[in-house]
Amino acid sequence: MIEWLTYNPAHPLLFTQFYFWAFFAIVYAGFTLIMQWPSLTSHSEAVTHPTAKRSRLHARNIYLMAASWFFYYKTSGIFLLILAFITLSDFLIGKRIYQAKSRNHASAKLWLILSVLIDLSLLFYFKYAYFFTNIFNDLFGTSVQVFDIFAYIGNGFSHDGRFLVDRIILPVGISFYIFQVISYAVDIYRGKIEPVKNILDFGFYVSFFPQLVAGPIVRASEFVPQLYRPFFLTRRQFGIAVFWICNGLLKKIILSDYLAVNFIDRVFQSPMLFSGFENFFALLTYSMQVYADFSGYTDIAIGVALLMGFYLPQNFDSPYKSRNPQEFWRRWHQSLSRWLKGYVYIPLGGNRTLLGRPASKLLASNCNSFLTMLIGGLWHGASWNFVIWGALNGVGMIVNKCWRALNEHIRYILMLLLALAMVAARQLTHSVYPLVNMVEVWVLILWVGTSIWYVGWLWGFRTDTSRFVRWIDQTWAIIQTFVFISFTRLFFRSASNLDPATANREAWQTAKQMVHQIGCAWDNSIILPFIQEYKYVVLLFVAGMIIHWLPARFKRRYRLWFAAMPLPLIILAAAAAVLLAYQFITADMQPFIYFQF
Repeated sequence: MIEWLTYNPAHPLLFTQFYFWAFFAIVYAGFTLIMQWPSLTSHSEAVTHPTAKRSRLHARNIYLMAASWFFYYKTSGIFLLILAFITLSDFLIGKRIYQAKSRNHASAKLWLILSVLIDLSLLFYFKYAYFFTNIFNDLFGTSVQVFDIFAYIGNGFSHDGRFLVDRIILPVGISFYIFQVISYAVDIYRGKIEPVKNILDFGFYVSFFPQLVAGPIVRASEFVPQLYRPFFLTRRQFGIAVFWICNGLLKKIILSDYLAVNFIDRVFQSPMLFSGFENFFALLTYSMQVYADFSGYTDIAIGVALLMGFYLPQNFDSPYKSRNPQEFWRRWHQSLSRWLKGYVYIPLGGNRTLLGRPASKLLASNCNSFLTMLIGGLWHGASWNFVIWGALNGVGMIVNKCWRALNEHIRYILMLLLALAMVAARQLTHSVYPLVNMVEVWVLILWVGTSIWYVGWLWGFRTDTSRFVRWIDQTWAIIQTFVFISFTRLFFRSASNLDPATANREAWQTAKQMVHQIGCAWDNSIILPFIQEYKYVVLLFVAGMIIHWLPARFKRRYRLWFAAMPLPLIILAAAAAVLLAYQFITADMQPFIYFQF
């Protein structure tokens, strides 16, 4: 019992563990009793009495906050103190912001700045200490080492030196709950919400366990009103919740974990041992892995929250159906994209400009988009590889915007000139640089596609008059976008799951090796043996993409069909899904990728 109740860093509480579902069963049993609490009194009229309802909601929030804090303790141990400090700090400052705003006092902005500074200081300290220390040492030739002040203070209280002061450990989920409390302070300042009534309700908003450690990022204006909304769960909503939980488990265990353990991790650990085709296919399958992993977590979180009557925002909308990078970021990690748009892009100015000219408006919009993507990349991790990943996505969005602003003739001429330039660069470098080879091949493929499209356009084939032409055009755009996004993930994956002290060096080495292998001449004779050896990996990847590309209307239909089944059939289907998932389970539970952020 002591082992179950205490923190073990080797065994964090994961959605894919039986221990979590035992924990949730106990929590849900207590939750059910609280929801029925007024009916246990001797006065039946207490069920409908407003005071009884408020007391029941308050008891529910306190109970779920306690369960959430235990969940976070089991996941992060003593870092629960950081969560408690953030909760207290932003609760008190939020009240100060509201009081100052109600009196039209200028101090409201100062209180907001203080709140954001406290939150970002903690985030920067724990997440970026190594990153900026390395930059400082490289610039000034120093050898400054990180020092964990919190561990030093902790040793002063414990008197046994149990905490390491020369190593800073990143608290799980800190990026998510820091962004949530920032949204709370900003939304109060903007007048979108009023402060939460008491600190226990606010602590529940900050720490709600289904989405605490890996999102989705819940904005205060979306969740705070639910704190005071009575519990409501229809028969269909129950079926939908069970569907999302089963769907998430299947995504995580069958797609994500199996692809990672049986192929992707092997390639990224030793890229030079695998051919260019195998490295390239590892990038494509990693795109499927990271989607199945992160959206699988989100599906489970949405389902678990819905069972308790809370609604979490949609976080994914079939992102690999996107026809350009901008659309991709409207479909991928939507809660982060909305947060960055509302609290970074728009405050930077959005697409506004003081000059009032179209060209200036386009320049301002592109600059702000690029800066937002850089911040989004850095949010994911303290490594230059994450910065490069964010910058590539920003460049992709800008290029796409500019490309769509051109007419058809200029598009073709520019593509032709770019293809000729890449051929000339290849001749000048004599294929010494693998990156040049990669870019050249990609540009030539784009040129061929653009040429076919341009000739068709000259002959009168239009996407607005022919369904077939529109389908071909969209398919080509989706493939381009998927390959581009997968290539940028080379830098994302290379920087993941690394010791912060050595992340930059190791990540850059992995990225260079993969670029080298992909950019060198491919031995096509190994493709068929590869497919035979990794047939299950290939089949799972293809099956995952086919399911992903199914029409949204069809997916919604089978969700509703599942929810409408009789309760015994739902239970049977859920049991079958769990049994199927655990046929693919690996020896060691694979943590969710976004736990590290």
